Amino acid sequence: MDVTRLGKKMALTGDLPEVGDQLPKFKLFDQQNNKVKTANLIGQVSLISVVPDLDTPVCTLQTRKFVQQADHYPAAKFYTVSNNSVAEQTGWCAAEGVQNVTLLSDEELSFGYETGLYVPNAGNLARSIWIIDETGKIVYRQIVIEQSEEPDYLAALTALEKLVPRVDA
Repeated sequence: MDVTRLGKKMALTGDLPEVGDQLPKFKLFDQQNNKVKTANLIGQVSLISVVPDLDTPVCTLQTRKFVQQADHYPAAKFYTVSNNSVAEQTGWCAAEGVQNVTLLSDEELSFGYETGLYVPNAGNLARSIWIIDETGKIVYRQIVIEQSEEPDYLAALTALEKLVPRVDA
């Protein structure tokens, strides 16, 4: 599959998992530099927001939008994955004043290669949204073709609501 960045075509590294597939095995690192494996995400419905680089405006917007929505879906876990280092992610949270977000670093590109989302020409992950059920099965996938654009938040949240109810505060 190809994505674009400002109209320039870029290939992804591999085959993307399809809806209905199990989430591939990978390892990421949380803000305490603890290893987080695929198995750690299983057991609860999860929305995984993948951003190319947290230090860019669109990635910041995408992360903030899902942080704002997370409280409305207490039965789901929200994650943001980027290949920024743990230190860069921690710095971003401090600079943006963002709390209550689970940022996961794919600096080693395990997630990127296993999901086929790594974009070698750009050196980062492709913007996408994934929803997995409690068994780890992919129930929703959105690959943003033009990487400089935001994802379709409403489509992702509508898909999430098929698995967990929205709770208005």
